[in-house]
Amino acid sequence: MDAINSKILRQFEHQGLSINEGVAVDARLVKSASRPLSNDELKKQREHRQTEEGQRDKNGNPLKFTRDLESDWTVRNDTPHFGIKEHAAVAAAHGFVLATTLTPASVHDTNLLPYCTVYSRHTQRQIKKVYADKGYAGEPNRDFLALNKIEDGIMRKDSTTAKLTDSEILRNKAISKIRYIVEQYFGISHLYDGAKRARFTTLIKNNFDAWFRQAAFNVARGVRILSRMNA
Repeated sequence: MDAINSKILRQFEHQGLSINEGVAVDARLVKSASRPLSNDELKKQREHRQTEEGQRDKNGNPLKFTRDLESDWTVRNDTPHFGIKEHAAVAAAHGFVLATTLTPASVHDTNLLPYCTVYSRHTQRQIKKVYADKGYAGEPNRDFLALNKIEDGIMRKDSTTAKLTDSEILRNKAISKIRYIVEQYFGISHLYDGAKRARFTTLIKNNFDAWFRQAAFNVARGVRILSRMNA
């Protein structure tokens, strides 16, 4: 699927559309396909799933349908959430989805910035800049971008020893006007693809679902942009 998506993006680049010069990274929460379980119950069922008995139905046959035991809990805006998290990178210029992957909901956004950046490069062009919100701020991600000679477009946040300066506040506002392109992708897929809730009960199946959505989204977006350009 990665090769297929790369081929789609390279075809649009050959037709004059910028792909990976500027990349915006963000993450969204996705509800589990199964009903929520407490942490204790999750642990109990995960341990049971590892046994031979836990992998068979009441008739002794291999399980065909299983509940989601790969999701977990996180809290956002004081609201608990049980499910997974989609991490995505979107081209700042035309809104193509360059990379997407899923993790349990408890995995912190900041850990996936290197992954999203690396898997956003589908052409020979160097990624010039990565945009991200305050959740990705921190020395590890800044060092990663510097090491790879990529311009730092991560929003800054107050530290325990210093408040943001006026210039940093203005910089954050400028970045927020660019990185909205990721939220646009999330909003469209929520509205038309039912992406707020997982379709499957395992991460690998949900990842394939996300990669297929990525391909369909990019084809539709690229065709629409080219039709406007040629009108």
